[in-house]
Amino acid sequence: MLKLKLFILMVLQLFIWGAWLPVIFGYLGNPPLSFSETQQSWVLNAFAIGSFAAMFFSTPFADRMFPAEKFLAASHLIGGGSILALTWVSDFNTFFLLMLVHCLAYVPTLSIANGLAFSHLTDAKGEFGPVRMGGTVGWILASWPLFFILQGVPKENEMAAKANVFLIAGVAEIALAFFCLSLPHTPPKKGDGTQPFLLFLESFKLLKHPFIAVLFIVTFIDAAVHQCFFIWTDTFLVKRVEIDAKWIMPIMSIGQVAEIGTMAVLGFFLKNLGWKLTMTFGILGHFVRFGVFALMPDNAPLVIAINILHGVCYAFFFATVYIFVDEFFPKSMRSTAQGMFNFLIFGMGPFVGNFVWPMTKQLAPLSDKGDILDYRNIFLAPAGTALAAAAILFIFFRVPDRYGHELPADRKEGEGDEVFGKAV
Repeated sequence: MLKLKLFILMVLQLFIWGAWLPVIFGYLGNPPLSFSETQQSWVLNAFAIGSFAAMFFSTPFADRMFPAEKFLAASHLIGGGSILALTWVSDFNTFFLLMLVHCLAYVPTLSIANGLAFSHLTDAKGEFGPVRMGGTVGWILASWPLFFILQGVPKENEMAAKANVFLIAGVAEIALAFFCLSLPHTPPKKGDGTQPFLLFLESFKLLKHPFIAVLFIVTFIDAAVHQCFFIWTDTFLVKRVEIDAKWIMPIMSIGQVAEIGTMAVLGFFLKNLGWKLTMTFGILGHFVRFGVFALMPDNAPLVIAINILHGVCYAFFFATVYIFVDEFFPKSMRSTAQGMFNFLIFGMGPFVGNFVWPMTKQLAPLSDKGDILDYRNIFLAPAGTALAAAAILFIFFRVPDRYGHELPADRKEGEGDEVFGKAV
């Protein structure tokens, strides 16, 4: 019963995010909103701002001051109400404020939910994977409501109808708020008195080690490149490939379906290819996918099928980074190291990407109405950036020689201290 509750928690947790994220990029710049590119960037960066606040303050504060299940319930009630209201809002200031409130409430729940699960699983290493798979299932399920929302809607009204994804996300999050009250009691953790802000800054001392600095830089670049998928794919598929809007979310969820299979075989690839090659292939997935978007937009079946690489990109790079930190770093450093890379993946990378990628529209020829005629340069930019990131990782990433090609999974506690030093 416990595992089922935790699985449902993960399903709803990611259903909320997955309901609106892939749609919003093609929604903000069109009627009835018609936000400018700068305004779109601010709305999109509300999540990154929430990530900054979560990393520095809200997550550590909540972790030490409140029972996890009550914090989740309160946060989802606030977040659900704010994103529900977006269904009926069209002016920028109100829209941005509500999205910011939602993100400030929602983002900390991602790590708090994981922490709650770890606290109650007796064999976290063996049991957390199947529980966390609920998040992937939730994201996939979130792609289908839009299909039914747009059934029978005239093409000229499709954009306005997309606002209903906020209604779906809001109702789901409010339901999750009440569901969280049924979760097992999880008391706050005792801290050592260190301020959350100072605790987070400590993690940056790890960058004095070259291989961590390289991974830090490449993770930032890859997270920014990853964001381009959400910014341009919706518009590209509808306007250039001419796919019916109701099919966009199911098509974009192909990557999440692939993620399930990719995660299942990730251990095999890590064992046989090692850390560097596995992560390099994950980055190159972006290069191939955006390359197909740029050079073969008329091949609709290939454009659709290539979205399978989205799951490969996530599992082979982001998931591998998390595993690398857990496997390689001494236990005393793992939480700060995970926080540092979360800061890049959910915060800094998307924050920069949300400003940079909308501006690539200036690289494309436009019609008299301002419609994009050629997406080639728009997608060649992230493709080239991904190729550069893969090259940096492949050339400069060197795990200390004492571990060889593959780091031992049974590394004893304290091993690695001579690499990092007793003090971080």
